Amino acid sequence: MHEILLLNPNTSTETTAMMVAIARSCVPSGYTVSGETAARGVPMILDAEHLHAAGGEVVESWARHVGKVSGIVISAFGDPGIDLLRGLTDVPIVGICESSILEAARGGRRFGIATVTPDLVKPIDASVDALGLSGVYTGIRLTSEDPQELASDPLRLEEALADAVVACIEQDGAEAVVIGGGPLGQAAIGLAHRFRVPVIAPIPAAMRKLTEILKLDL
Repeated sequence: MHEILLLNPNTSTETTAMMVAIARSCVPSGYTVSGETAARGVPMILDAEHLHAAGGEVVESWARHVGKVSGIVISAFGDPGIDLLRGLTDVPIVGICESSILEAARGGRRFGIATVTPDLVKPIDASVDALGLSGVYTGIRLTSEDPQELASDPLRLEEALADAVVACIEQDGAEAVVIGGGPLGQAAIGLAHRFRVPVIAPIPAAMRKLTEILKLDL
């Protein structure tokens, strides 16, 4: 049995439980998923300062599981601490940001990102650029309400993100849209079949990427 560790760099245990449930629904037989919630930080990462600070907490969370897991998922959009962690262990590591962007852009497909956090636009844009995909990136479309209030109301969250997805497709010409955020995971699942273009849910994308890597390593 391969154990996959999902690291939530936010401090919300409810968010961790939601993300772990999604991850478990995506893995084939022979895999199990456990979650680890950040001991320090914020309930929801909203800006570049929080994102940067979360990197150290990701490493501390992993350190509590050294030698116990076969793969790691960093489940915050922006993948805090991913490069640092990759320098500390040979265990395969994926991030939901990196994985979903790569999947969206597969085959040169033009893609956009729909999300709720205006103060994370620059770090997300930088992640796209670091992957060499700026040429097929149509940009970010944002919801208009307070991110934390929106995240607390699943129906409003999904509908607000749906509007952002429409803008990505109709105004920007996106051929695929990533839902940008771990706490947006359940809404992303709900949106996945509502549009004529692929809507990429980030946690399933990360699980697909990680299980592909683990199968190659067998």
